[in-house]
Amino acid sequence: MKINLLLAIAFLSIIIYANIDEMHGIVGLTKKDGGVGCVCHDLSPTDSAIVWIEGPDSVFINSTVQFKLLMTGGPAVAGGFNIASYFGELDSVDTLTQVISGELTHTSPNPFQDDTVAWNFFYTAPDSLLIDTIYSVANSVNWDSIPSNLDQWNFGENFVLHVIDNPVYVQTENHQPEDFVLYQNYPNPFNPTTNIRFRITEGGFVSLKVYNVLGNEVATLVDAQKSAGEYNVEFDSHSGVGRNLTSGVYFYTLSTNNFFSTKKMILLR
Repeated sequence: MKINLLLAIAFLSIIIYANIDEMHGIVGLTKKDGGVGCVCHDLSPTDSAIVWIEGPDSVFINSTVQFKLLMTGGPAVAGGFNIASYFGELDSVDTLTQVISGELTHTSPNPFQDDTVAWNFFYTAPDSLLIDTIYSVANSVNWDSIPSNLDQWNFGENFVLHVIDNPVYVQTENHQPEDFVLYQNYPNPFNPTTNIRFRITEGGFVSLKVYNVLGNEVATLVDAQKSAGEYNVEFDSHSGVGRNLTSGVYFYTLSTNNFFSTKKMILLR
């Protein structure tokens, strides 16, 4: 009788502890830490829950970039998660997430919207050129406050991230009089649109282009003869060539016969 009572108390303690974890987050569950997973809910991951990370696969050293963790499948009522990185630093974007012992987790279960639940987070790259990995695990729950195999969890595919130096094409110095100006885009960070202003003091051919961190051209905003004056150009990441761009760092470059300048902007999906 006494043994049965002790077992019942132990079982109840596990349920209470697991429920606290579900409600307030937990860390140390990703493959970085040995691949334990959300064993309070079920001992094994399930393919019915699909977890993935969206964001750029290359970032500059010391830069901070926003990423997104998503999950679909399972009971699809609410979800929780744990994210860890090997070298970079993780941080919260909003009150839905929190940092515990250097890893990221939820503050409370996040309800699904349609068939998907998502969390945004910041990654700050180290000051060295290297290849980093972001690890993830997430749990789709029925939100009945009882951890069980009715809830379904899975690991996300390891997200490999290249930490790179500034591309060689980037030049930050103006080569002609200060009357030629390329202004910082506004707003920055932006989603989906931002405005880029520039001023030229001589008429001539003007080129304004957008590049990704690898130096690949992703958009041409101006490619024409222009008279001297001040101009404003809107860049829309939801239309034209920009419609497939992911969150991350981009560069816009203004060049004329007598002037060249580049500035950085950040797209947050």
